[in-house]
Amino acid sequence: MANPKMIFVNLPVSNLARATAFYEAVGATKNPQFSDDTASCMVISETIFVMLLTHDKFRQFTSKKIADAKTTSEVLVCLSAESREAVDGYVTKATGAGGSADPSPKQDYGFMYGRSFEDPDGHIWEVMWMDVEAATKAQTAAATA
Repeated sequence: MANPKMIFVNLPVSNLARATAFYEAVGATKNPQFSDDTASCMVISETIFVMLLTHDKFRQFTSKKIADAKTTSEVLVCLSAESREAVDGYVTKATGAGGSADPSPKQDYGFMYGRSFEDPDGHIWEVMWMDVEAATKAQTAAATA
């Protein structure tokens, strides 16, 4: 079997220590092997990593201007959660660690539930739970109606 695909989300941050502490507070683990005074590798899961990079480090990878995520939307990242309660738990942890809750409206479709939070640098993360079986039935019913 082939190795599963991995994703590394690279985010520019204005204060590496603050950003690292925030992501640890929402459940990520810092991997010291790939971290230094310019970057923190935050492990979300076995296949999802967030690379927190100082602005100087981030500039080494692009000549484009770094977006101010508090005023400009650059990307929306969505993580899956095991339950509706886990979605709410992520947002609660984020706000307790200095983030902002629900920069986007909550989404509740019964079979799918989602919320979002903003980290201290303004990056928006969505957290979503879905009952796949119920979602499939809803899509099938809509298609045959």
